[in-house]
Amino acid sequence: MKLLHIVATPREARSNTLPVATDFIDALHTQHSGLEVDVVDLFRSDLPAVAGTNIEVKYDLMVGGAIDKDHAESWGRIEHLIADFLAADIYVITCPMWNFSIPYALKYYIDCLVQPGYVFQYNEQGYPVPMVHGKKLICITSRGADYGPDSPMNVLDFQEPYLRAIFGFIGITDIEFVNAQPMDVTPELRAAAVSSARERLEALSATIASDRVGAPLDPIS
Repeated sequence: MKLLHIVATPREARSNTLPVATDFIDALHTQHSGLEVDVVDLFRSDLPAVAGTNIEVKYDLMVGGAIDKDHAESWGRIEHLIADFLAADIYVITCPMWNFSIPYALKYYIDCLVQPGYVFQYNEQGYPVPMVHGKKLICITSRGADYGPDSPMNVLDFQEPYLRAIFGFIGITDIEFVNAQPMDVTPELRAAAVSSARERLEALSATIASDRVGAPLDPIS
């Protein structure tokens, strides 16, 4: 089984989110053999342009056109990114909340991935049909305040609804969110938020079922 860790924080060791996500992936390694992990660090990746010739290819594809030979090399970088994404069985997104939503690097990556004919297509009635199935997504986030369902800040949470919507649009609906919150109020609340997130992820790592995410995981005896 292959796991793709999508890192959307620029803070490396100082990140609130990344150590929690790393421990979760380490736990999966400990509990299951045959796990392959690839990492795409979005703030350190040279992502292909979603502009110029590539944006023209996108619109040609949307109306059923072909990729012009003069644009094939540039578009090939988009295709390579999509192929790496589709090769995974399970995704972990490490994503702090920025201004109620997601970091710009993650939005840019998503804009590269969500291309017609690769992760969705239109049917005869003109409605989009998802093409990515049998995958699992785990989003590990950190938020300065508490944006939970019982919080008055919940209406400002555009992070979780957007990620559920865009990945659901391409067919990934088996999605778990583990939100470390609140992180910016007091040291005590921060420690409690991190501890709660770690507990949830520990339980999640033990219950990920092999038949839900593609190739079986072999328990380590």
